[in-house]
Amino acid sequence: MKTRAVAWWFVAPALAVIGVFFVLPVLAALAMSLTDFDIYALADLRNLRVVGLSNYVELLGRPLFWTALGNTFYFVAVGVPLSLAASLGAALLLNAKVARFRRFFRTALFAPVVTTVVAVAVIWRYLLGARYGMLNYVLGALGIPAIDWLGDPRFAMPAIILFAVWKNFGYNMIILLAGLQNIPEVLYEAARMDGASALQRFRFVTLPMLTPILTIVGVLTVAGYFQLFAEPYVMTQGGPLRATTSVVLYMYEEGFRWWRMGYAAAIAFVLFIVILIATLIQFRLQRVRE
Repeated sequence: MKTRAVAWWFVAPALAVIGVFFVLPVLAALAMSLTDFDIYALADLRNLRVVGLSNYVELLGRPLFWTALGNTFYFVAVGVPLSLAASLGAALLLNAKVARFRRFFRTALFAPVVTTVVAVAVIWRYLLGARYGMLNYVLGALGIPAIDWLGDPRFAMPAIILFAVWKNFGYNMIILLAGLQNIPEVLYEAARMDGASALQRFRFVTLPMLTPILTIVGVLTVAGYFQLFAEPYVMTQGGPLRATTSVVLYMYEEGFRWWRMGYAAAIAFVLFIVILIATLIQFRLQRVRE
């Protein structure tokens, strides 16, 4: 009992910080989602009213929310597999015995992760420009008509997905590279002696050994992509025709453009439930595979 008490004293400062800066704000946001907290209540709390679940009922009845949720699911459904595939492919290439200049390429591929989203997004806006963009210049040289990547609802979200994958895949690449380097070489040698091809070694040795890491990487990537905000905010402002409005961007507009803080808090908790369900599904699928 004495040892346990000492352990609690050691973790008490960390728990206090978590309680003050995480638990209390979450509880305050939950309470706010049950009110009509807006700019008037911000000026005078006497204008604050408790509305119960009215914010949630209104939210589920607004077409714009379902549009934003659909855009977010589209971004996750396409962006997460592409990001994981790019991360795993880059990690496999860097882990190959024939690879040269590994430190240089590891740094170069990871560099977009630590760059400022706004600065990089501005550059990508020029690359994807309808009239003078480099991508359309290349397409024109190949005889393909120019595409308004950020102004056409059909191409705006794919363009943002491409940018997000390029910006973020290096983070997962480093994690997967560490996992590949921890796979015992004797497993590959045994597979070679049994006559396994490179594809079979990848399927029956690499993937099973990477499954726990892939699960964690998948959970983090899905949670991060559900919180899409900076990319559409900088590149398209949610347009065109709301084709790139995400749930978090919609929450930002309601909370900080229209000052409907209670309604924005309700959006945040609905998104939390969606991410929680997606996470539980991923862990469930992992148990089934095991």
